[in-house]
Amino acid sequence: MEAQARRIVVISTGGTIASRWQGTGFAADAPGREVLATAAIPHDITSEVIDLFNVNSPRLTSAQQLTLLRTVHEVLADPGVDGIVVTHGTDTLEETAFLLDLHHHDSRPVVLTGAQKPLGAEDGDGPGNLYDALLTAATVRDLGVLVVFDGKVHAARGTVKTQTLAADAFADPSGPRVGKVGFGKVSVAHRPERPEPLPLPAAGVAVPRVDMVMHHVDADPLLLEAAVGAGAQGIVLVATGAGNATPEFVTAVAGAVERGVLVALTTRVPAGPVTEIYTHGGAVDLAAAGAVLTGTLRAGQARTAVLAALLSASGREERVGVLRRVVGGAGVAVEVAAAAA
Repeated sequence: MEAQARRIVVISTGGTIASRWQGTGFAADAPGREVLATAAIPHDITSEVIDLFNVNSPRLTSAQQLTLLRTVHEVLADPGVDGIVVTHGTDTLEETAFLLDLHHHDSRPVVLTGAQKPLGAEDGDGPGNLYDALLTAATVRDLGVLVVFDGKVHAARGTVKTQTLAADAFADPSGPRVGKVGFGKVSVAHRPERPEPLPLPAAGVAVPRVDMVMHHVDADPLLLEAAVGAGAQGIVLVATGAGNATPEFVTAVAGAVERGVLVALTTRVPAGPVTEIYTHGGAVDLAAAGAVLTGTLRAGQARTAVLAALLSASGREERVGVLRRVVGGAGVAVEVAAAAA
């Protein structure tokens, strides 16, 4: 008796994979059925499309991400669905994937993919990426939310866009990828570690403001203080090195925390953990001031973690606790005894 075909739901949200020439540049405008029609469908898979929205991903909002999150949960409420593929713009795909993963409690996969070249390009990568995503969604289990791109399978957590134009657009600079797709097969080499999933945010919840501020030579905390003044409930400080800024930033962070703002600390360095090594405005002092270190999460995903913590809890201590659980192994032990000796 033949195995029953796997049922995969494709949720279309726009991006380059759905983009066409608009006279001066490319923009998303193709519906999901046209995007899906460009790809071969793997054997023993049936597919259906939900057109959720159609935007270039730099225009994506947190409210739209929450709409997608709820749609994913609604689709998976149907036991007849075997997996989900989300077509998405590459610019903010890493943030959406991580948000979905933080709330994903199902063994069935949610796979995000997209393209670096627009719909209909002769050498376009969208059809191949979509084929691989469909195959992955029909094949794997218990891996959480995944990013499938250029024949590679990545965990949502830690995966960022590392190339502006190249086909091999995504990687986790600090960790291994999950696997690869090739010759009609998905090979899994690494199973990602994931924290307990968060509950789904209540429908109609107000989206809190979460801002990002970067440290650099000559930087002062003016923009951080402006974010607090603008009503930010969360702030991500994108520091230098292993999470370092200046004493002035430490004072500003302490003031923000005192006002109930949830502050997270990441780095502008592509790989490696944020950790407490340096004082005089470094991560040692920023952590003491109340900033939560985000380990190897970079700016976009650190912001997503703060947003999820704000939506999942009400009091400051509870929010800090949720954020610490979400960032996972942020408190990386570093051997500094030799340097201190």
